[in-house]
Amino acid sequence: MLTQVLLGLRLEGVEYGRCLIQAPWAVAFPASREARFHFVAQGGCWLRTASSEWMRLESGDAVLLPHGSFHVLASAPEVPSVDIDRLAHVPISENIYLVRGEATGSDAAPSSVMFCGSMRFNLDPLHPLLAMMPEVMHAGALAKRDPTVPGLLEAMEREVSLDRIGACGILARLADVLAASIIRAWVECGCSDSTGWIAAVQCPRIGKVMAAIHAEPERDWSVPVLAELMGASRSTFAEAFTRTVGESPAKYVAKVKMFQARRWIAQEGMRITVAAHRLGYDSEASFSRAFKRVIGQPPSAVRSEQVQHRNMSRLAD
Repeated sequence: MLTQVLLGLRLEGVEYGRCLIQAPWAVAFPASREARFHFVAQGGCWLRTASSEWMRLESGDAVLLPHGSFHVLASAPEVPSVDIDRLAHVPISENIYLVRGEATGSDAAPSSVMFCGSMRFNLDPLHPLLAMMPEVMHAGALAKRDPTVPGLLEAMEREVSLDRIGACGILARLADVLAASIIRAWVECGCSDSTGWIAAVQCPRIGKVMAAIHAEPERDWSVPVLAELMGASRSTFAEAFTRTVGESPAKYVAKVKMFQARRWIAQEGMRITVAAHRLGYDSEASFSRAFKRVIGQPPSAVRSEQVQHRNMSRLAD
């Protein structure tokens, strides 16, 4: 199950920036729907979130903030910060920019060189894997256990330092791969205790059932069907599933269905009636009640947000 989830996990690069900044500097990144990624190519810096103390990042290090939490990067903790949008952004390609700090002139040698980006997961933000991720995922802490991570960090460092033709495009692709590798290393290195979602999907029998639910959320997954898939009686299956996952099969199936519905509506612009029909609901009203119970807001609100976001994007273009 974990292999299937990680194979299906996609990180789409929304925007990247090669940042050249002269000390002293401090840049604030507002909370975002997208995940944030930072690679320190030169100079080192400090990182702080709203709920954590300052963390030192050395040259050649990288961090992923999967929830897009507010955070500050700085050459020193005491430097007052400016918003990232106040810095000069020079377009290099469609979604890649050269970002220069306020104190960095065209002839000034930057004291810090970074490659920063925002990424969008193809999983719903409420997906158990994303919900379990910490606020900050530090590549340095995972590199010791995953041989893939140091190699990717070294490749990014070479591309930044050599500044060859097309380097930013290659860096963007490396950033996508590195972020996915950070997540995989976090999962493999014991991101959770012996209970909960990670433990459930690592169980061969329960994991098989959960993989089927996630692969086809639109199916009518009744307890008898799931029990047969596991190869157990209804009562044995229901007890084992609830004990391992922490909630009943029916509740978990409903949650996965609504995750899928929100993704259809918010990311693909699907009409609510179409989503309701695909998931087997007899009426839009019953679907809307189930959606609000799981997601916390009606599908019409998600639909409105999607339309508003699309209109804002058109105005920005």
